[in-house]
Amino acid sequence: MDVGAENTFDAIVIGCGPGGSSAATFLARASKRVLVLEKEIFPRFHIGESLLPCNMTIFREMGVLPALQAAGFPIKYGARFELGNGTLGTRFAFRQGKYNREPTAIQVERAVFDHILLKHARATGADVREGWTVQKSTTDANGVSIEAGGPDGKTHHFCAAYLIDASGRGNLTGNQEGLRITHPSHKKLAVFAHFTGVLRDEGEANSDIIIARLPNKWFWIIPISAEKTSVGLVIDKDEFAQEEGTPQEIFDRWVECSSAVKARMANAKRVNETRTTSDFSYYNRRLVGDRLLRVGDAAGFMDPIFSAGVFLAMWSGKLAAETVQSAIAAGKPGGRPFTKYEKRVRKGMTYYWRMVENYYTTPFMELFLRPTERYNLFSAVIGVLAGEVEGSWALRWRMELFFPVRETAGAQAAVAAHQLPSDPHRHESPPTCTPPA
Repeated sequence: MDVGAENTFDAIVIGCGPGGSSAATFLARASKRVLVLEKEIFPRFHIGESLLPCNMTIFREMGVLPALQAAGFPIKYGARFELGNGTLGTRFAFRQGKYNREPTAIQVERAVFDHILLKHARATGADVREGWTVQKSTTDANGVSIEAGGPDGKTHHFCAAYLIDASGRGNLTGNQEGLRITHPSHKKLAVFAHFTGVLRDEGEANSDIIIARLPNKWFWIIPISAEKTSVGLVIDKDEFAQEEGTPQEIFDRWVECSSAVKARMANAKRVNETRTTSDFSYYNRRLVGDRLLRVGDAAGFMDPIFSAGVFLAMWSGKLAAETVQSAIAAGKPGGRPFTKYEKRVRKGMTYYWRMVENYYTTPFMELFLRPTERYNLFSAVIGVLAGEVEGSWALRWRMELFFPVRETAGAQAAVAAHQLPSDPHRHESPPTCTPPA
């Protein structure tokens, strides 16, 4: 189909969330003609508000860091992980790490953050169009063809040499090709809202993200402004469906079950509606085609307990832009650059997927919540939490000491080998609580 030169591009990006805006910005900065089709009108509400220090490197490379600093987002100096009953917890300060490049991150209100990224992509030179819904994509030897519904209610056609799918959990091309594989045991649901009056720690830790773990579920507490805090519960979908009451009532009951969270929420006041969203972990069997690259949640989504979603989206968006540039320079699609992209992104996703798998086991939590500086293990954990997804060998082998705890029969022997200090509150399984009727 001849769509005319005005509707023909070097690349089309589906979606302008963090992954799409990252890809579009890097392509535009490389003087490529890029079209971004975003179905929403920004600003729009979203979760995933806690970022990783490695995001800061990408912000600098995009040239968007000054705009983010001007927005006044809280600086994130560290992360605290604790048991929901308050008996055990550890704070990881990024500046104490020996293997991470960045000492701080930011916590963001996504409606504001995502809008800044979209406007920056547009200002950089990308043709960003809001209110456009991509309906179908097809690929042939000549390129990619897109059908999209516009704000005028009509279907429009566009062509490009390459397509970057940043459609998020909508997973447009992955679903279109039947590639989506859902994790059999991580079918969860998040219940969340924004609050004022949530108790925070003093000093530098005031803006930390706090993760409180209950058996098979967890809370996040994320400061997103001086007054406002995002608080959410991640729970198994089937368990949630069996409970009585509204999402707000279920959320409140589980707050009562966690002494650590209850204490922080004693004077909290909700400032927006309580929302729910499915947190089904999944991945696509393929992340690339001859002219297609999937980024962020359109490549795969995992339980967000380590706050890696936005970083993985923007990191893969940057890699996708570089891959498209390489393909354009070589004059041919697919090939080694696409294979390399698939390998790198798959490895990064697997890195955090493995961490999530282990997080729900007691032996791993024993080590994670009470790491030692023997072999610099504490610094290694900080490196992971900072987003060093392609960290040095020095970081990778140290993290390997954690994983066999779950994956071998000698779990308790592995714990003992690390000479963890004794703890009078140590338990063989996570603390349990039955919500009041």
